[in-house]
Amino acid sequence: MKRYRVVLERDESGAWIATVPAVPGCHTYGRSLVEARRRVREVLSLWVESADTAELADDVRISRDASAAVRRSRDARERLATARDTAGSATSDAVHRLVDELGLGVRDAAYLLGLSHQRVQQLLRSS
Repeated sequence: MKRYRVVLERDESGAWIATVPAVPGCHTYGRSLVEARRRVREVLSLWVESADTAELADDVRISRDASAAVRRSRDARERLATARDTAGSATSDAVHRLVDELGLGVRDAAYLLGLSHQRVQQLLRSS
């Protein structure tokens, strides 16, 4: 599968210009990033046969500060997803220890964990 870098940058009118540097003359535009990105594949198909299956790598040109803010946001969301997975596993483990090993009732386990008894029931059924 062929990979193409797509440079996306705003012009003076606010539209996004999309250029594929590896294919001279291959460029398009859109009023939004999504629109410009969608149109890239269309215009690329005029130049290469494998446009439908080609991998397109975005190179969005925005200010350094904005780019850093986007990177911080993505990193924070990735850390949150990892923490959410860890919390889910720890909660499921705690439910089983409290109910299965200690013999607590569902409502007591829910109280200790700060969950609803319905959620504790779901966790018990899911494993």
